[in-house]
Amino acid sequence: MSQAQIDTLSTLFDQSIQTLQAEGILPADWQNNSQITRTKDRSHGDFASNIALTAAKAAKTNPRALAEKIVKALPDNKDIRQVDIAGPGFINVFLNAEAKFAVLDDIFDLQDSFGLSKQFDGQKVQVEFVSANPTSSLHVGHGRGAAFGMSVSNLLEAVGYDVTREYYVNDAGRQMDILATSTYLRYLEAHGEPVQFPVNGYQGDYVCDIAETLKVQHGDSYVHGFSQVAKDVAEDAQYEINAAGEKSLLSGEKEAHIDGLIANSKKLLGDGYELFLNAALSSILADIKDDLNEFGVRYECWFSEKSIDAEIEPVLQILDDKGYLYEKDGNIWFKSTEFGDEKDRVVRRANGQSTYFASDIAYHKNKFDRGFDKVVNVWGADHHGYVPRVRAALLALGIDAERLDVVLVQFVALWRGDEKVQMSSRSGKFVTLRELRHEVGNDAARFYYVARKPEVHVDFDLELAKSQSKDNLVYYIQYAHARVCRVLEKLAASGLSVDDAIGAQQQHLLTAPAEEELIKTLAAYPATLLRSATGYEPHILTNYLKDLAALFHGWYDSNRILPVSLTSGETPSQEELELMQARLRLSKAVRQALANGLGLLGLSAPSSM
Repeated sequence: MSQAQIDTLSTLFDQSIQTLQAEGILPADWQNNSQITRTKDRSHGDFASNIALTAAKAAKTNPRALAEKIVKALPDNKDIRQVDIAGPGFINVFLNAEAKFAVLDDIFDLQDSFGLSKQFDGQKVQVEFVSANPTSSLHVGHGRGAAFGMSVSNLLEAVGYDVTREYYVNDAGRQMDILATSTYLRYLEAHGEPVQFPVNGYQGDYVCDIAETLKVQHGDSYVHGFSQVAKDVAEDAQYEINAAGEKSLLSGEKEAHIDGLIANSKKLLGDGYELFLNAALSSILADIKDDLNEFGVRYECWFSEKSIDAEIEPVLQILDDKGYLYEKDGNIWFKSTEFGDEKDRVVRRANGQSTYFASDIAYHKNKFDRGFDKVVNVWGADHHGYVPRVRAALLALGIDAERLDVVLVQFVALWRGDEKVQMSSRSGKFVTLRELRHEVGNDAARFYYVARKPEVHVDFDLELAKSQSKDNLVYYIQYAHARVCRVLEKLAASGLSVDDAIGAQQQHLLTAPAEEELIKTLAAYPATLLRSATGYEPHILTNYLKDLAALFHGWYDSNRILPVSLTSGETPSQEELELMQARLRLSKAVRQALANGLGLLGLSAPSSM
């Protein structure tokens, strides 16, 4: 049954309810919130409705008795063969044979557009995802947010939303200062200057590469005078001696050490400080953009945190005017507890600097000021505690917090055999997204990143992702698509061709249980897309593709599509050719649905494997 026919069935039940309301059996203000679902057992029909169970209380009768009245009031429809009442009051609908094949007509008519809808046409949604600090290359953990955010964006577009994909570039704040100072220290080292590099600086080789580039471009223009200042910072710090006799900073001194280096770098370099900051930012951000582009992830907007500096104070003023700010211990606090947060939050420190949370308030106000009907934030699971304070800020600003959806994506564990790879962006010891993609390919990475619910941890099995077996779901699904292509190649090599008109005329021959199940599954594709999109659950689509591929492989292995006589050089009978065209029609419909679903997930649909 096509989506249009599902809508028709819903309309028929609505008309029946209206008849019962006119007869006083149901209250005139009763709202129909029932569901029509596909049956799992074919003996129970094609679809089942729970409308009698949901309406029984309002009708003050038992569900089965009400179901009989609903069925009696149902208008006639040529697609419905039979309507039964089952169990406590479920209404089962059996379709006529030709109605079941309507989905094949839809697929051949719509092709790449099959499954798409305009249900949310005219509504604007912003999806912000990845937004990793531009302080290092993207690692495998960022890859999950990238694949998830892009898939969700594609699915939302598939159901009619006008989607803006956005990357929030954290190009301001302390982490950027640590990156800039780390780059400057490596620049000094490149000139042979003795520098005690901070343990909490950015230590990856990429920082050294940026420093070497600056050395080539500017020579020793920024060397003189810093060594003594850096030495003073180191000498002021407190150290401890470990059992091996090695000297290291006390844990409480590590932050003071890096802060001292940052302050001295700014003081000594003056305007030159921006040179190191911008060089590091530009290099790393270019790397991130290139990485994501190669991963098939694109954005309509790269939004700079610096660009909202001027919006922070006006937003804080709005909160202050509403009485939601107060001063304590020299800090300015936001009364987020009044809106459900566990504690109040600092928005301006005693030194006059606004906090990251303050800029985030301004950023979220900016999002809604741009006219988005809905905003979706895809954040890492470590941002769990951040959600209530952001919602609190929106409520305080008079913005409906229900327009903001936050999806928390759990962490990824990468395994090489029995060894779990440890990652740390500060130390530079991590597996990059680029390295993962080069090893397993974009398709495997994209699929396995979204194949599980976002709130579930992912253990990424490299060996499985590279295997060519049915245990590797990516290979298994793509192989189903390639198998259809191979059948068509064999057909052409035999001198025959596909005749879709004959296939449509003979589709009544598709009576095998596996064929009926394939058609039923194809008909479920539009509803699957809708559910996957509105719930931000691309794993629903991956599960659907897995099930469709499994059904196809099982059917293909047990039923010949091309007649045996083709391989023996004999001329197929008319009956064989008619069944062949019907099965080719079904095969091509499966191929189209697989290609459409894979495309929404950012995966290829290969013609050979």
